[in-house]
Amino acid sequence: MKSPLRYQISEYDCGPTAMLDAVSYLFEREEIPPEIIRNIMLYSLDCYSIDGISGERGTSCTAMMFLSNWLSGFGKIGQLPVSSRYLTGKDVFLGQNSYINDALCRGGAAVVRLWLDEWHYTLLTGTCNGLVRMFDPYYQKENDLPEGIQIITDEPCRFNRIVPESVMNKNSCGTYSMGPEESREAVLLFNDRTRLTEDKTVEYMI
Repeated sequence: MKSPLRYQISEYDCGPTAMLDAVSYLFEREEIPPEIIRNIMLYSLDCYSIDGISGERGTSCTAMMFLSNWLSGFGKIGQLPVSSRYLTGKDVFLGQNSYINDALCRGGAAVVRLWLDEWHYTLLTGTCNGLVRMFDPYYQKENDLPEGIQIITDEPCRFNRIVPESVMNKNSCGTYSMGPEESREAVLLFNDRTRLTEDKTVEYMI
């Protein structure tokens, strides 16, 4: 059984929440070992505020890279058929020849760093005709999002936003944009048991 994707419970835990949601999206609840949940929480929330308070600046890019590598290692030892790839810089974009689009078309997921008043992590679960299916773990009660971004309420196990690729590809720091190239980051995740290969994918991107 798949569990509904969850929202962060503080102002700071978007990183671990998005990573846990990626695992929840890719695997059945009964398959997920507690070690993954423990370690995602253990290795995240590593940034200190200007007052020296641990975790109040969220999760660093270094921690997300470490989690990506750890998940791939966890998959290689046969604990769960999970694999991961960490992307930065010019490799992080949406559209033709995008590693992110390719992963989504293969049934994978992507945790991306983007702008939402400050740097923020969200989960991408699909794309079609230039529109991205996203689960934003930051709960917002009112629809104050820019025009073109849709709030979805009836897909709790897959997404709660639909965002144009053109919005996410912006180099400026606007709502849901990935911002300047040097600030971009994404983690691709796969269930290797259900991951589509080139010969099984109708529209192969790369």
